[in-house]
Formats: sequence, C-alpha cells, structure tokens
Amino acid sequence: MTRAVLSLGANLGDRAATLAEAIDGLAADGLVAVSALYETPPWGPVEQPPYLNAIALVDGPRDAAGWLARAHELEQAAGRTREVRWGARTLDVDVVLVSYDDGAPVVSDDPALTLPHPRAHERAFVLVPWAALDPAAVLPGRGPVADLLAALPPGEVDAVVRWEGRP
Repeated sequence: MTRAVLSLGANLGDRAATLAEAIDGLAADGLVAVSALYETPPWGPVEQPPYLNAIALVDGPRDAAGWLARAHELEQAAGRTREVRWGARTLDVDVVLVSYDDGAPVVSDDPALTLPHPRAHERAFVLVPWAALDPAAVLPGRGPVADLLAALPPGEVDAVVRWEGRP
C-alpha cells in the first residue's frame, strides 16, 4: 500500500465538473480526502484562463508508476491533449508525493516521474490547498508544507483563492 498526494487542476471547459469527475474517479482508488477547490492564476509562459486546483490524498496498492498511470488515465478521460508545455488543460494531475505504509517517501530522479515533485515547494497552487487539507503535511527534503507556504512571496499565496462556486 502507498499513499499519494495528487495535485489536480483544470482551466478549460467546465473546470469544476471536470475536477468533480476526476475526484469521483479517485474514489475507487482509495480516496482518503480532497481539499476545497481554489481558483489560481495560470503558471508558466503561456497566456491562458485561470485554473481551479485541488489536492487529493489516496491510499492504494499502486506503486509510484501506477499512480502516474492513473493520473494519465484521468487526464485522458477528461480529453487532455499534450500540445503545449504549460499550456491550457482540461485536466492536469500531478503526482506530488508517494509514500509507503511506514511513511517513508518514494524518491525517484526518473525524468518521467521525479519524486517528490521537484517544483511543488515553489507552487502556491499546490501548497495552499495541501496545507488547508493537511496542516501537518511535510514535503520530504523540503520541510513542512506550512513553512514552505510561508516562504513564498505573499502575492503568490494571496492569488490562490478558495473558490465558492459549485463543487
């Protein structure tokens, strides 16, 4: 058994419905908890609409590669295409962290799946919902999520706003 921290985001189409479908899909995979939705500005060099983001915690028999495969399945079901790096997406599911039953993190420098996620500590759209969902969360090799969040520029953190639309 492993626990995975997954970051979900959508900025095309009915963003909330897309995230709800992905979260429903994770229910069969051992969904433990999911954060509220947060509206966030797009990240990266491509102009695009704002995202809705969430964090999901899942427990299951998958290894790290299995969680990545599941993330790709969810993206494919949502009609995601990979045409532009950091471009607009119907659904983006990133594997942020995978840990074993004893809490030890899976560490990987494989370019296909680097774990823990190499840029999670820089991304308010990951850290804000994660800290709200699990205030004691720790990103191995980086420290407590709350401390990582406090180290980000306040403007980046303030731009991640809890979304009050329909879930």
